[in-house]
Amino acid sequence: MIVREPIVAGQFYPARPGECRAQLSKILSHEPESAIGNRRLIGGLVPHAGWTYSGSVAGRVFRSLAASGAPDVVIIFGGVHRYRGREAALFAEGRWETPLGPVEVDGRLAERILGHTNLIADDPYAHELEHSIEVQVPFVRHMFPGARIVPIMVPARETAAEVGLSVARTLRTYGYDARIVGTTDLTHYGPNYGMVDHGVGAKGNTWAKEVNDQRFIDVVSRMEAADVVPEALEHKNACSSGAVAAAVAAAVELGASEALLLEHASSSEVNIGETKTTPSDSVGYAGMVFVN
Repeated sequence: MIVREPIVAGQFYPARPGECRAQLSKILSHEPESAIGNRRLIGGLVPHAGWTYSGSVAGRVFRSLAASGAPDVVIIFGGVHRYRGREAALFAEGRWETPLGPVEVDGRLAERILGHTNLIADDPYAHELEHSIEVQVPFVRHMFPGARIVPIMVPARETAAEVGLSVARTLRTYGYDARIVGTTDLTHYGPNYGMVDHGVGAKGNTWAKEVNDQRFIDVVSRMEAADVVPEALEHKNACSSGAVAAAVAAAVELGASEALLLEHASSSEVNIGETKTTPSDSVGYAGMVFVN
């Protein structure tokens, strides 16, 4: 059995079980979102930074997904920060360790997905140094302890939406009760990211969130999966647009008609709150849910 050990526990989120559970309880304390009502949730979009920065945004999404019932499996479309393969990379069997215990991969579903498309490769080792999916797995373990996962890294390519369609059609063909989770952070702005066209500090950070991030959020809100990757490549407003394109396409195929924005925040806002100074760099975070 292949076991994926955590690589950012103790950095992006707590490595000790008690501390991890306590922080999850804190960031999952939101009341159910009134805008959702009794509508069925098919999935959501979450950030993947350290929980101190983006955990509350991700928590609102997972809290909302949990309110609509526990699925059998969670498909997690992750970003690609290091992997250089052309195909999406699937971790097809084994388990992922978390501070709260292991989460099993749904190997039978993974096998079926691989049989439905040549756009996804069985490549567990591509996941070794990628953090975007790992940051979500403790949420799954905490909120849906009986659920399995299917982790898929999706490059920002023109085929990303088709990856999501293939996964969704497999789920529908075999009648899986699943939730779709895609993950990305938004505009990486400031000197450390080589993006300072609109000034450094408050002015630039405001533009990054209110203009550049919003462009990307608007595309997702319109559920235009084919436009997600081109938008991000042109305006540099999402680091994992392939994962988002796949998630949007899968959600639409499974019946989603709308994407609702639950929260939009940035790392600079967290830093201002803690240090009372305006940082020169900022990263955007959005929490969205796909509803039918």
